[in-house]
Amino acid sequence: MRKLFLPGFIVVTALVLIARLFYLQILDDSYIKKSDNNAIKIVYDYPERGYVYDRHGKLLVANQPSYDIMVIPKEIKNLDTLEFCSILNVTKEDFIKKIEKAKVYSPRLPSVFLAQLNKNEYAAFQEKIRKYEGFYIQKRSLRDYQVNVGANVFGYITQVNDAIIAKHPYYKSGDLIGMQGVEQTYEEVLRGVKGVKYRQRDRFNKDIGPYKEGIYDTIAVQGKDITLTLDAELQAYGEALMKNKRGGIVAIEPKTGEILALVTAPSYDPSILVGRERSKNYTALYNDSIAMPLFDRGLLAEYPPGSPFKILTALVALQEDVIDENTQFVCNHGWSYGRGSFMKCHCGGGVRNLNVGIYKSCNAYFGNVYKLTIDKFQKPRYGVNAWSGHLKSFGLGNFMGYDLPPGRKGHIPTSNYYDRWYPNGGWRSTTIISNSIGQGEVLMTPIQLANMMATVANEGYYYTPHIIKKIKGQQIDKKFRTKHITTIDKQYFTPIKNGLFDVFNHGTAAGMRVEGIEICGKTGTAENFTKINGKRVQLQDHSVFVAFAPRHDPKIAIAVLVENGHYGATWAAPISSLMIEKYIKKDTITRVDLERRMMEGSLQSEYDKVINGFYVDPNWEKKEEAKTKAKEEIKTDTKSGTKKEEKKESQQKNNANVKTTDPNKKTTVTNKKTEPNKNP
Repeated sequence: MRKLFLPGFIVVTALVLIARLFYLQILDDSYIKKSDNNAIKIVYDYPERGYVYDRHGKLLVANQPSYDIMVIPKEIKNLDTLEFCSILNVTKEDFIKKIEKAKVYSPRLPSVFLAQLNKNEYAAFQEKIRKYEGFYIQKRSLRDYQVNVGANVFGYITQVNDAIIAKHPYYKSGDLIGMQGVEQTYEEVLRGVKGVKYRQRDRFNKDIGPYKEGIYDTIAVQGKDITLTLDAELQAYGEALMKNKRGGIVAIEPKTGEILALVTAPSYDPSILVGRERSKNYTALYNDSIAMPLFDRGLLAEYPPGSPFKILTALVALQEDVIDENTQFVCNHGWSYGRGSFMKCHCGGGVRNLNVGIYKSCNAYFGNVYKLTIDKFQKPRYGVNAWSGHLKSFGLGNFMGYDLPPGRKGHIPTSNYYDRWYPNGGWRSTTIISNSIGQGEVLMTPIQLANMMATVANEGYYYTPHIIKKIKGQQIDKKFRTKHITTIDKQYFTPIKNGLFDVFNHGTAAGMRVEGIEICGKTGTAENFTKINGKRVQLQDHSVFVAFAPRHDPKIAIAVLVENGHYGATWAAPISSLMIEKYIKKDTITRVDLERRMMEGSLQSEYDKVINGFYVDPNWEKKEEAKTKAKEEIKTDTKSGTKKEEKKESQQKNNANVKTTDPNKKTTVTNKKTEPNKNP
């Protein structure tokens, strides 16, 4: 038996190898199709991407035809390079560079030689394509934008690079892929499935028909259409209001978490990232490090929330039972919370309860409330962790989970954070008291602020904000239909909503009321610091406003942040009121005074104060005028021949009743209260 084992093993192994070779060479054609076989040409049929609609069915993004010239370097023969370059308007140097790049990718496989030909270039090349062996035209589709807003929401499409091809074998050189916005998030839905055709060629490289009668060919499947939650008119209105300003607007439908508007300013027309000029235009946008039009401020910018954060300070204190709505504190134009430590306040001073504290935005009230919350616990670290836990139930301090690629967590500090800053201990509630008014270490993005207001409007729950409303033929992700409950009991939201309503009746936004709409909101002014040449410099404060409306059965929650806009009531509050009226009343705007001021207003002068990394003092012009005037004053007075400063000195001495004589002689100086010296 042992003698038969080795011969038997050899025979069995040989039979397995023979069977495998028979299968691969006779039965299975997949390796023939995938190889660089000269006899088979693979032709791809690219489907149209899915269309994009707004929540009302308005078409936002469609498609337009595009033509790429593809090249297979090994098949180039007898090419008249000069004629070829002349037709396509490329230089000989560019031609050589593109061919070399194609050879590096693969001498036998097609790659893009020239992308996105216009109609005239395509027509000229198509007439003579038979003369240019190794080149052929690949039809694709590019985006055709029906609106000139929402660039940050849509994203853009671009050619895949080597890294993407290596990671996703579906893509080949020259393929297009969605980047940023919904184009990236819903790429697999929008792109569809490209078709593949295998064409057989003879030894003269002539197409002789489909390989094996087309049994391996597949049909292209068009991308699925999607409907966004976006209100296109509201989005356009928001972008118009933010012209010549920087910041973000986020509007959400509270009952669903659907994003109604997502404005970042400044922005750009999405159509400039389509076609042959796409690369040049993108580079210009990318290199604009001052205005940063590619930076989605609504999702990515982290700001101190300022006074709107007082809403959360109060809710946590109510939940922790350290105050009720009648608890009072005295504001002496601020609050002294320690030796040499004073929190200023501009509410006017007086006795403050919860309602008045909210609508007058009293720093002293909320500083006391925060201190009570933290000091309720045996140790400050326990208090901070409890406070932080409540805030995180609102989705703060973490990624929101929305369906757009970019995102930032913001920052809600815990005890571990302060332990790192104070390794020897010693920190307490008064050390971190700035958190009470939305300064300190707290950071939030505009979408988090808007979601906070949606949660308050809903009295304690929210849905993850999302931009997708419907995908043709399938349901949206389950997570966007899942309710999130906060740790704050429903009963505590009523006094907060009453205070927010009174902000428009008696408080800081009284001038922003809209007839027929009961709005609940909160103004905010967030301190704004930056580093210039390594030094921390304070710039003009940010203008912040959050709101929801109507008061009962809310339809919209909104957050507006205008960089360097100063008071919340100056820019952010008017924009919020106008956006709310636009959404609820549709075509009617009654506050035309606010609309005109917002549309025509500009903050460019504020942004110009920081030029090329140098801070320009806002009083620079006045100081320069003063310097010039001082220089003029020391010039000779042409009429009297007396210098100005000598005249000034003489006048001062006369006013003081000081007597002087020739400085070269002995002098007696006196004033009228003393007698002159009678000695010689």
